[in-house]
Amino acid sequence: MRNGKAVVCGGGGFIGGHLIADLLKKGFQVRCVDVKPTSEWYQVHPQAENVVADLNLKEAAFSAVKGNDVVYNLACNMGGMGFIEKNKGLCMISVLINTHLLLAAREFGVQRFFYASSACVYNGDKQTSKTTDVYLKEEDAYPAMPEDGYGWEKLFSERMCRHFREDWNIPTRVARFHNVYGPFGTWKGGREKAPAAICRKVIEAKESGKHEIEIWGDGKQTRSFMYIDDCLKGIYTIAQGENVEPVNLGSAEGVTINQLVDIVEDIAGVKLKRNYNLNAPKGVNGRNSDNTFFRKVYGWEPSTKLRDGMAKTYEWIYGEYRKQTGPGGTTAKKPAPAMARA
Repeated sequence: MRNGKAVVCGGGGFIGGHLIADLLKKGFQVRCVDVKPTSEWYQVHPQAENVVADLNLKEAAFSAVKGNDVVYNLACNMGGMGFIEKNKGLCMISVLINTHLLLAAREFGVQRFFYASSACVYNGDKQTSKTTDVYLKEEDAYPAMPEDGYGWEKLFSERMCRHFREDWNIPTRVARFHNVYGPFGTWKGGREKAPAAICRKVIEAKESGKHEIEIWGDGKQTRSFMYIDDCLKGIYTIAQGENVEPVNLGSAEGVTINQLVDIVEDIAGVKLKRNYNLNAPKGVNGRNSDNTFFRKVYGWEPSTKLRDGMAKTYEWIYGEYRKQTGPGGTTAKKPAPAMARA
């Protein structure tokens, strides 16, 4: 498998672009498939076979999988809380992608099928406390009460992976991602997640001279955030491994949103007045990754310190902000996607 053929579905996205670079370095032949035109991909890798196709369609999914040894399914409609709370139906439609890719994997006999699930599958009743002591174990997904829309789609697709493995021996592997962040990600427009959103807001406040920031909720919500390099190592480890049960893939370094803002302010060298929008989407009160099972099975866990990863992320977003924002705060023409070299 190390030198085989892999297809990355959703490869035009944030995680997908990084994963393709990683697989190319490992010696894979890579096909990248995404519904967006390549001008909207986060990274474009000339060494990969780059395909624009709608994987909701069975024919496109079969064409994507055919001839590949490994399938990485990262494709779905998703974003931060502001997006998933207002687009539940759109998020649910992604179940078609995983269904058709699994059918294709059965048809063509793939060696591995990796599905990117989410911590949004966890039971909401277990995420009501606003402390960093709330760490979710894999068994906390049941009894089922996931995030409405997006979480239900992810949990249902996990079950699809399980039953295709049990009924037809499809070698599926499932990871529950906990808030992945880093360079080459969404940082504005409504789909960005908290780390990128906070970076952008701090940059805008500092650059404008208006030293104020809006925080969704009361800032006491807790989360864990995983740097992209740790995510890539985890994806490859899980895909290659023999564990067949869904497993957390996230950092165990839990923080409040207020603490995340503290970190970004320190990186930027600024202190801002905080305005709390209690009517904005804020998600659950507490959600952090319990890595006990992951450490037991794989012998390591994501270890990049949040301060270190956020410094790299802030630097990249600041560079993008300067490129895309002209004099007086006007938005310049959007640049082409990064042409990456593996």
